[in-house]
Amino acid sequence: MARAAPDDRSTDRPVRLAEALELVRRQLPLVREQEQVGLLEARGRILAAPLTAPVDLPLYDSSAMDGFAVRSEDLLPGAVPSLKIVGEAAAGHPFGDILSKGEAVRILTGGRLPDGADRIIEQELCLTAGDRVYVRGEISAKDNWRRRGEDVRAGTQLFPVGHRLRAQDVTLAGALGVQHVTVFRRLRVGLFSTGDELREPGHALRGGQIWDANRLLLPGLLEPLACDVRDYGILQDAPREIEGALLAAARDCDLLITTGGMSVGTEDHMRAVIGRRGSLEVWPLAIKPGRPVGLGDIDDCPILALPGNPTAAAIAFIAFGHPIVSMMAGVQNDQPLLLTLPAGFEFEKKHGVRQFLLADLARGIDGMSVAIPLAQQSPAMLSPLAQARGLIVLPEACTMVVPGDPVMFVPLDAFLR
Repeated sequence: MARAAPDDRSTDRPVRLAEALELVRRQLPLVREQEQVGLLEARGRILAAPLTAPVDLPLYDSSAMDGFAVRSEDLLPGAVPSLKIVGEAAAGHPFGDILSKGEAVRILTGGRLPDGADRIIEQELCLTAGDRVYVRGEISAKDNWRRRGEDVRAGTQLFPVGHRLRAQDVTLAGALGVQHVTVFRRLRVGLFSTGDELREPGHALRGGQIWDANRLLLPGLLEPLACDVRDYGILQDAPREIEGALLAAARDCDLLITTGGMSVGTEDHMRAVIGRRGSLEVWPLAIKPGRPVGLGDIDDCPILALPGNPTAAAIAFIAFGHPIVSMMAGVQNDQPLLLTLPAGFEFEKKHGVRQFLLADLARGIDGMSVAIPLAQQSPAMLSPLAQARGLIVLPEACTMVVPGDPVMFVPLDAFLR
């Protein structure tokens, strides 16, 4: 088991993630505008009204296999029933009469069960000769047909307000004949990078410059959340330029996200600029990596300021930004997939900090998967993030992990596309 140290409640400790998110939850403006979209555009969108089944599914009693629809009372024990074939039923082409004594209807999978029939005899037990079918072999006790409404009953609430529609949800809605769903408008998110050292990929570099990668990373974190992502480019370390760009974006967006510009250097102007038209508080979040993280507003538009290092920015967004975006977009109970796996490593960490380790999976001695951290964990490096299959999450109370201890493993595919 993971070792836990006593809880430390000192007043100068960093803010724990759960506490920070609870504080934010009370203050964030939520998107409440609604729209109707067709099912082809509905995947990933957030329901603004409950989705209720308008009809039964299946719509009618139907065959579960190819065979013959018969009446059970015509299947005499110990005899070889000989029944007259009076028609056929296929999906979309029902038999239009009532099955009478001594009759059978050839039926295909999905075909509507004829009135009067209560049993499907599988094709393999049937021998046909002219207009007669002979049932031979041992007849199963199964009736081999699907009841109307056995999957979903009309009036059943399928998904509540705040549910993020997945491909399987949209598929179910389509099978029930739903054409449109009512969803919240997409959250409009504006992205900036800041720093004189940044250049667009492909542009020539001068001394000390690097290519901007964060604005390529963040859309991959936001688009799975069905956000309307707007790229506002790179902001140089010039207060007037930063202020003008942020104010313009604030008029069109629900949330602004920046990376970089949060350190205490003299050229990091983000906090001072935002402070003139709003506020920006640097949250000393008890996470590693991912500090510092800023949260505030400019002209009443919330702004989230992430670290400049790409891996730190990604982890800070997964831990703090993802819940914020989900809350603003109207999502309810958007819990990430958390797996509990045995640790394949030994690790010591500081108490009171939630630590995220870039991780892979390996096969243990029993053949089961174990979680192992990558050798390189630098938040300034991108190749480990590209190699990682997930994150090992070590909670605040954990101070030591030894092989075999259960640890939380979050697949990165749950967040990054």
